[in-house]
Amino acid sequence: MEHASFGDERNATFCITEEDHTLANSLRFALNQDPRVMFCGYSIPHPSDAKVNIRVQTTGEPAREVLKDSCQDLMLMCQHVRGSFDKAIAEFKRNNSSRNYGRNPIAKEDNTNRKLSEAKDCLSKQLHTLPKFNNHNQNRQ
Repeated sequence: MEHASFGDERNATFCITEEDHTLANSLRFALNQDPRVMFCGYSIPHPSDAKVNIRVQTTGEPAREVLKDSCQDLMLMCQHVRGSFDKAIAEFKRNNSSRNYGRNPIAKEDNTNRKLSEAKDCLSKQLHTLPKFNNHNQNRQ
């Protein structure tokens, strides 16, 4: 729901219901990556209300369109992270499928910690390939 644009499409406040800091902060991050955004911020009116107010002020394009583009960018980022995570898990399983450490509980705990560390390293390598997603900005020049 959009609030308070009052005819100026460059400035708007959007109210998103049934959401909290998780989406709001991620969306704020995506919006702030867009050079068309002059200001972006969010607030949660009350902790017991499941709604977020997001304020967007742009350099000239309609705030609604910039918000839609940022939502699309955020979706692409999430898909990339999920794909990278799935690849890292598959690689980890492939590399560790033949290892058997017996029934020693201490060895199992050490093995689990080592495997978690390896999976984290593998995922970190994948995440460094995160591309820039705001392709809509390339057409603006």
